[in-house]
Amino acid sequence: MTASGKPVVARFCPSPTGNPHVGMARTALFSWAFARHHGGTFVFRIEDTDSARDTEESYQLLVDVMRWLGLDWDEGVEVGGPNGPYRQSERMDVYADVAQRLIDAGWAYKAYDTAEELEERREKARAEGRPSGYDGLHRDLTPEQQAAFEAEGRQPVIRFKMPEQDWTFDDLVRGPITFGAENVQDFVIVRANGQPLYTLTNPTDDALMGITHVLRGEDLLSSTPRQIAMYEAFAEIGIGDGSTPRFGHLPYVMGAGNKKLSKRDPESNLLAYRDQGFLPEGLLNYLALLGWAIAEDRDVFSLAEMVEAFEISRVNPNPARFDLKKCEAINGDHVRMLSVEDFAERLVPYFQRAGLVADPITERQRSALAAAAPLVHERTNLLTEAVDMLRFLFVSDDAFTIDEADRAKQLDENGLQVARAAHEALSALDSWTTAEIESALRTALVDGLGLKPRLAFGPVRVAVTGSRVSPPLFESLELLGRDASLARLAAVLG
Repeated sequence: MTASGKPVVARFCPSPTGNPHVGMARTALFSWAFARHHGGTFVFRIEDTDSARDTEESYQLLVDVMRWLGLDWDEGVEVGGPNGPYRQSERMDVYADVAQRLIDAGWAYKAYDTAEELEERREKARAEGRPSGYDGLHRDLTPEQQAAFEAEGRQPVIRFKMPEQDWTFDDLVRGPITFGAENVQDFVIVRANGQPLYTLTNPTDDALMGITHVLRGEDLLSSTPRQIAMYEAFAEIGIGDGSTPRFGHLPYVMGAGNKKLSKRDPESNLLAYRDQGFLPEGLLNYLALLGWAIAEDRDVFSLAEMVEAFEISRVNPNPARFDLKKCEAINGDHVRMLSVEDFAERLVPYFQRAGLVADPITERQRSALAAAAPLVHERTNLLTEAVDMLRFLFVSDDAFTIDEADRAKQLDENGLQVARAAHEALSALDSWTTAEIESALRTALVDGLGLKPRLAFGPVRVAVTGSRVSPPLFESLELLGRDASLARLAAVLG
């Protein structure tokens, strides 16, 4: 509940431009956790009024990513709700009506300045040391002046008329913040072509959808006084219920070189994390740490635990640095928290993408994957690592390859001697079990050839798995089977 007793309503409202990114996901997570912590409503809407940049493909990616992350929403695109539609491109009549009502009530006006006129006045203001925002020249045009500009063929923008006062608000993350009146001039809410801008559409939708709390990036902090003024206007003309949301501005996420993580930075691409085999639970756990902590001595927690503990006042306003290695390590903790059965099931789409199992997977393949999963469960940080380590069990004989660098290091003259002794020892086995395989190889290679285990088993591992990095050798040989294991050893012997 809010201080006034209203239920909490938080929202996430991205624009569908390009690939979803890490900073966007953290904003969604904090807004979702805030709503869930307070037993409130989470709204997912799409701000797609920029037809030149917004794409349907990007919209679908946003929906898919939210579903993959498990950040469910109560109202919004795909699920509907009482305040739809939830795509701004379908709400143009709403914005046109609100803009006209603002004009009629004296809160907005048509401004006919040309770009050249605006720049000339801005340059003069800068030269004189004055703020270079809009100077209000067209605030109070007479009907005759407007008609004269229109006779020249000028198309007006619509500007919001900012009250001349300082603006103070209590930020949920940063505490009290004040903007001087000189820094918040009249701003454009509708372009000359009639297209509404974010400055109009965003607060309009927040008001009509009953949003009580707005968590968003620090880069939008300077626009907050404008939105608060807009809510005062809305209260006067009957848009929404007359209340103003509480704002909280989340810290920047920093990349390399103390720079804000950009959409263009590789580590910013959210879809890449899914492709690389991150669990949504692991990625969200790490994103939560970019500005918040569940406890001083604890980094790993579940979403449910985050919801239980999440307090927006505990978000650190200072920039948070993205550390890919720590992100991978935390993901590994979450991988190991999975049951082996769940782990094996989550591997399926990655094995399918690698062409190692059918789509849909066959029961035989599913059984083989379930048997192999325990071998790599404890040593996997990313699901794709398990694919690489278990690939040798699923490739056909003609598709099996050996890493050439590993071949050079392990299968030289001495390594081939080891492979030959291993082939002889394994060929003599009557029973193909892990215990029998281990006993035969230790007897032949450690006792028979006098080799240390590290040197004894490396050539065998490379010959049958194709790599020096693989699951435990003896268990791998049992799963691979007698025929395939002996055939691969024979193949390296020529």
